[in-house]
Amino acid sequence: MRAKSVTEQARRAQIVAAAIATIAELDYAETSFKAIAARAGLSSTGLISYHFKNKQELVDVVFADVLERFQDFVNARMGQAGAREELRAFLVANIAFLREHRADMVAFLRIRANAAVTDGGIAASDHTALATLLRQGQEAGEFRAFDPDVMAVFVLAMRNGVVLRSGSLDLDVCEQELVAAVDLATRS
Repeated sequence: MRAKSVTEQARRAQIVAAAIATIAELDYAETSFKAIAARAGLSSTGLISYHFKNKQELVDVVFADVLERFQDFVNARMGQAGAREELRAFLVANIAFLREHRADMVAFLRIRANAAVTDGGIAASDHTALATLLRQGQEAGEFRAFDPDVMAVFVLAMRNGVVLRSGSLDLDVCEQELVAAVDLATRS
């Protein structure tokens, strides 16, 4: 019984990885069980249907998987002294994750833009946490006066733009420019 469970977990992981790669390559709307099965080397879409009742369930699992790994990665690099350094660490960690997991980030943003994912509001916490950090930096005198919620939208939009164009951009340059642009936009 235990071996079957490990095999099923491995098959689910294989399907999730193939779904990420397929969404990143083909886009969300063009991703089908047939395309995922082909990428995973599966003989039929029935193997996907055995593990996921429909595309929405698979997308929810993919979204949650990428989000959890992304948050763990970024959070492990946070904890700097001061809001300005914490903001810089956040931006650098985002680009570092993108360097290592480009397909994951592209798939994540495409899912977020095109699917009604059921993440319990966790994805919105990116914005909330960033706005809170910006607010704390203002209170500490590290940042100029601005609307933290609006600035958080701008910062995340710049990051997302880098993600979606990352295949044709130098990520070292992107990191430098993103950090510099956000520093200039927030500096007191």
